[in-house]
Amino acid sequence: MSSLDGFQANPALQPSWTRRISHFASTNTLLFVGGGIFLLIILAALFAPWIVPFEPNKIDFSHKLLAPSLEHLMGTDALGRDIFSRVVYGAQTSLIIGITVLAISMAIGVPIGLAAGYFGGKVDMLLMRISDIFLAFPPLLLPIAITAALGAGLFNAMLALAISWFPWYARIVRGSVMAIRKELYIDAARAMGVGSLRIMFRHALPNSWTPAIVQGSMDFGYTILAAASLSFIGIGAKPPTIEWGLMVALSRSKFLDYWWTAAFPGLAIFVTVLAVNLLGDGIRDMLDPKYRSGR
Repeated sequence: MSSLDGFQANPALQPSWTRRISHFASTNTLLFVGGGIFLLIILAALFAPWIVPFEPNKIDFSHKLLAPSLEHLMGTDALGRDIFSRVVYGAQTSLIIGITVLAISMAIGVPIGLAAGYFGGKVDMLLMRISDIFLAFPPLLLPIAITAALGAGLFNAMLALAISWFPWYARIVRGSVMAIRKELYIDAARAMGVGSLRIMFRHALPNSWTPAIVQGSMDFGYTILAAASLSFIGIGAKPPTIEWGLMVALSRSKFLDYWWTAAFPGLAIFVTVLAVNLLGDGIRDMLDPKYRSGR
């Protein structure tokens, strides 16, 4: 047996996933930068009660519209609330929005795409035509319409975004499943009498969900941006919820005279979306076999 055969036969000699990820992160600057910034945002959200110097919803008119200083790092708003404290707490809301929207979108879209790709034929046509109905609307028009119908609020906004985004995951999973449904291990499972549901979720899905994971990592930032847009136009988050888009909306009338009231929440949205996009690009490159072979 050659040394190469011994390496392949001995799992202890093969690089673990943690080593692969750490090696890839060390050679991919964008992934390292995006992941580092996003990790800081997560830590800030988790430890917000111990980080912020003031209670985020405490109103103090004697300190309203103060410029950034050592006491108030990002100044105060029209109600005297510390903007730094509110921006840090707003990270919690943004993470909840991203996780919730992606979870609901995948919970709806992945089973639809899995069934359409596996069964094909009339099932595929019916499910994909239903998905196409949702895709026919512009990206923000459908969430606006759904939120307006359900009523303004953060949960309704997240639900509306999830409903409008699930077709993308359905189409991605459908394409992946269609590419593998004729593989030998699928045919072998059928020949052994394994049921369709077990084949779909035990064999087809684990070998086809990588593109959906990559898409989700890249969509995380867009969910935050879309939710901020809905809050900005008044149909998303409502006070006393602390959300960056809502903070910008409440400060837009004072922006020209008191720039910090809207600049810092807007900067938080920009940095978070940028970090998540960099992280998503890195995850895509890491899971792309063509990129790995080129490296």
